Amino acid sequence: MRILIVLTYFYPHKSGLTVYAIRQAQALAALGHEVTVLTSQYDSSLPREEWNQGVRILRLPVAFHLSKGVIMPRMPLTAYRLIGESDVVNLHVPQVDAALVALLAKLRRKPVVLTYHCDLIMPTGIVNQLAGWAAGLANRISAGLADVIVHNTRDFAEHSSFLQKFLGKLTVIAPPIEVHPVSQEDIDRFYATYNLQPGHPVIGMVARLATEKGVEFLVEAMMEVLKVQPQARVIFVGEYQNVFGEDAYREKLLPMIKSLGDRWVFLGVVDEIEKAVFYQICDVLVLPSINSTESFGMVQVEALICGTPVVATNLPGVRQPVRMSGMGEIVPVRDAEALAEALIRVLSNDQWGDPEQMADIKQQYAPETTARDYEALFRDLVGEHGEGEGDGDE
Repeated sequence: MRILIVLTYFYPHKSGLTVYAIRQAQALAALGHEVTVLTSQYDSSLPREEWNQGVRILRLPVAFHLSKGVIMPRMPLTAYRLIGESDVVNLHVPQVDAALVALLAKLRRKPVVLTYHCDLIMPTGIVNQLAGWAAGLANRISAGLADVIVHNTRDFAEHSSFLQKFLGKLTVIAPPIEVHPVSQEDIDRFYATYNLQPGHPVIGMVARLATEKGVEFLVEAMMEVLKVQPQARVIFVGEYQNVFGEDAYREKLLPMIKSLGDRWVFLGVVDEIEKAVFYQICDVLVLPSINSTESFGMVQVEALICGTPVVATNLPGVRQPVRMSGMGEIVPVRDAEALAEALIRVLSNDQWGDPEQMADIKQQYAPETTARDYEALFRDLVGEHGEGEGDGDE
């Protein structure tokens, strides 16, 4: 099949949405499909066109930014042409262009699959609110036009004020998740690179330093954890210095974090091997997210694959990996005291990570498993639509 995937940001941009789309696209290409990704040239230094692991990436110039969204004047004509060359269109939302692309796909009689990642909650400010309104409108139009809407869990969909309206179109497909294998040499190099000492309890967090991640509740919880586990420390992996729109949040948090001294370590962005080592050395991973912009949290499954338990907040979708695996605890949202108590309990139990269970989790979320589910969905929709204009098979 010829598959067109459309989203605002793609490789080399890193977020939960883009990591999902990159793994999905590469896994579909590995199955023998022709996969084209239409996205933004959000960084002018990026090539307009390139190939990455069998995936053709086309980037359109950006005229200007609207909050976290982008305006691409060449989108309509380029999308119309590529839709005609494709068998199925897969939109990843939220994105402002989703409505236009969905409409063009319908005009060209091509099936549309909408992969819905999360609800959109924008920061304050006129520009941000305008961007949020535009993206919300695009979501509603594209969801109405879509043949099928994909999400990670039914739990999130049933609690989402947006997805509740479209449950009749919902198909659940597990997100594509994989962890790079590591060696003892990789582990030793990691400790040396970041000047870390083994032996002390490690509480891990993988995220951007952003409001919705609830980092302040982990900071507050650490005050209590250190009374019981004085050698424990947080290792924070992810962007923490230049997170768009989060300067005020960062400035509020830094004095609180500095009060913990060497019990809080920022590593910044690490590569895939280093991240896999990080999961191996963690005693527990934390997801203290506070709202529905977090709809699943793929990092927690990465940790579970490595046998590392998770403490996550009781958010729809986010709570599912711990519920299904039993590897960790679920705590109320915005409750630092409950978070501290859960961390203390998990750190006191070293019987996590049954190898058979870890293998099952790895297989359930393997990119190939995700790609096979999308492949079956796409084939059904292409069959229902008939060959139509520009259709064909592999």
